[in-house]
Amino acid sequence: MSQTVTPEDLRPLFLFERLDDEQLAWLCEYGSVRSYGENEIVCAQGEPAEFFFVLLDGEIALSQLIHEHQAELTRGSNPGVYGGAVMAYLDDRIEQKYAHTLRATAPTRMFALPARKFGKAVREWFPMATHLLEGIFFGMNNARRIIDQRERLTALGTITAGLTHELNNPAAAASRASAELGDRLVSAHKRLAELASAGVDCERLGKLVHLREHLSEPQARPRTPMEISDAEDELGDWLEDHAVEGAWELAPGLVAAGLGVADAEEVAAVAGDRQLPAAMRWLAEVIEVGQLQAEISDATGRITTLLDSARQYSQLDRAPYQRVDLRHLLDSTLTMLKRKIGNVRVVTSYDPGLPEVPVYAAELNQVWTNLIVNALYAMNGEGTLTITTARENDHALVEVADTGVGITEEHLPRIFTPFFTTKPVGQGTGLGLDISWRIVVDRHNGDIRVESRPGETRFEVLLPLTDA
Repeated sequence: MSQTVTPEDLRPLFLFERLDDEQLAWLCEYGSVRSYGENEIVCAQGEPAEFFFVLLDGEIALSQLIHEHQAELTRGSNPGVYGGAVMAYLDDRIEQKYAHTLRATAPTRMFALPARKFGKAVREWFPMATHLLEGIFFGMNNARRIIDQRERLTALGTITAGLTHELNNPAAAASRASAELGDRLVSAHKRLAELASAGVDCERLGKLVHLREHLSEPQARPRTPMEISDAEDELGDWLEDHAVEGAWELAPGLVAAGLGVADAEEVAAVAGDRQLPAAMRWLAEVIEVGQLQAEISDATGRITTLLDSARQYSQLDRAPYQRVDLRHLLDSTLTMLKRKIGNVRVVTSYDPGLPEVPVYAAELNQVWTNLIVNALYAMNGEGTLTITTARENDHALVEVADTGVGITEEHLPRIFTPFFTTKPVGQGTGLGLDISWRIVVDRHNGDIRVESRPGETRFEVLLPLTDA
């Protein structure tokens, strides 16, 4: 059942809090309120993505079909959480279907906006953010495609979850910063025009920009929290004494950029007392624009690093059989497992004189994954993981050691047996070490050895240095 929606319904939601009355009225004109009962489906994965949904009140759960099972990913009751046609701003460049299922877990009201209207609003109201989001989306799609292709060869659910999580953090940071950046740029340009029309000439404005560049230089010694607090109080008092509105809101950002009372007095000398409030706000906005640009640059840099590691791990752009530096394979595997490693201490000791080894690189990465994941499981989140490479006669030796509970003498002879596992039901298939054995022994004519006692387990992988 659909009901009309008013700006008062939408204004408190974090998604819409910065929209003006005209934009809120536009959303109200094309959107509506829909009510759902407990366990009623809001939208179903795979169906045409026709609406963008925002929670007004109640609770919803987001789930996804994974290997014929519905897996609940998250649920939320905070007004403003959203789902549905979230990619509508890409228009027809991708097939617009719901990527997940939304289900009401309690009596719920949702704001429903037609997907095409939502996509139009995002593209027209936030053009710069749209371009950045498009880049992030297609970049992440390429990463997922790499992982999906790799999963056809091996069961790497852990890798997929870890990479998705690691990519999501910088992508979300870039999306947030890009959305704010557009607002700040518009405001800064508007305030600059106001200053110019008030008689502050371009040369004097240029001095303010020069001052901003000066402030961005790194400080010789980081300030203590107490020094920062004192500086904020001092600058806040000065701004308040000079009739700068919102002095205590501006002070922390200005101080964080290195601005002090002496610098504020220089701004006053440049802009004049009458235009000082506008000049200080303009300077604060310029500072924030720089900070947002730095955030976007950092986030996209982290995405690039992750994608490079994923490419190295998957080996999809390289020949299946090739000579490789084992250090690169091991490092890329550690990067892919970063989230799962958590607080475990990682120590690497690589022999710099070890030559490149002829291997099936992508398959070997599966071996490292299995051995490292097993070691992490044995340590239960605490301990030291040590990875070593060395030369042993005409073989390369890779050792994966952990400080976990160890493998009992009873189980040691069976660890490479298919379907044998010491993990609880549902946490292991018993195939990881069997797959590793076949990759090392059958594919590479190598060997795997294991030694274990409580507090120390070592898996040693031997690989021929010459072609088989």
